Amino acid sequence: MDYTAILKEIRREIAPFEKAGAQATYIPELAKVNPDQFGICLQTLEGERYLLESADVGFSIQSISKVFSLAMCFSIVGDELWKRVGKEPSGTAFNSLIQLEAEKGIPRNPFINAGNLVVADILMSRLADPEGEFIAFVRALAGSDGVDYNPVVAHSERQKSYLNAAIINMLKYYGNIENDIEDVLHFYFMMCSVEMSCCELAQAFIPFANHRAPFDFGGVRLTSSQVKRINAVMQTCGFYDEAGEFSFLVGLPGKSGVGGGIAAIHPLRYSVAVWSPRLNDKGNSIMGMKALELLTTKTEESIF
Repeated sequence: MDYTAILKEIRREIAPFEKAGAQATYIPELAKVNPDQFGICLQTLEGERYLLESADVGFSIQSISKVFSLAMCFSIVGDELWKRVGKEPSGTAFNSLIQLEAEKGIPRNPFINAGNLVVADILMSRLADPEGEFIAFVRALAGSDGVDYNPVVAHSERQKSYLNAAIINMLKYYGNIENDIEDVLHFYFMMCSVEMSCCELAQAFIPFANHRAPFDFGGVRLTSSQVKRINAVMQTCGFYDEAGEFSFLVGLPGKSGVGGGIAAIHPLRYSVAVWSPRLNDKGNSIMGMKALELLTTKTEESIF
């Protein structure tokens, strides 16, 4: 497969979407990011890497980090996790309070804000050094000690986190948060603030693409079955309330973030990460979604 030619062709075809949408201005630091950037990196299981433009530029991965925190939590508590968090697509916005109240404080899945706040709470209860151990895990996955938190972004999110504060208070009301609310929020925003490039993200997602290889990174161990189940949650829940559209158009498990990044995998073939800060009204990168749709169309490769 000539991925170099395919990526160049995709870049030409998505050019008309360059000015569509806007970056996530409700997070003040993200509003400062130059929205006219694009990067993509595809990495095969054999170690071949194909990239374009700003693939080496670091950006705030935001909710893509929820794949890493889910993996860490699942490795620690196993299926006990699903007593506190569901596995179903939300069908509503990622920060919905209405759904959380209707379902008595059990978040629909670990990728919506409520679900990942519970995951963060579990990690805080089980880890001696949650922030240190989480970033060590992500660095091990990415093969880069340069991956780090951005405290300025985390602080920026906390300043405007009125809805997340309401969500975690409701979770606490229903008995689904064990730790101090402010401590959990701080850890949650720190995880979202992690900065990575497309190349680092593509590398970090290779272990999820290759469920036949041992998963053992930074002290986090997962079985092949657990990796496949994480992929299943990515497939059904990884794109907020646009997960069905992504499955229909792209056909790969993946996760998006409001920083404009998307990471996806083709099991046993490749991982791919794309970044463009301008988002649609669902919070997903417009050029990123289109690029991945064209990737699976042109290669005629998806999981279906």
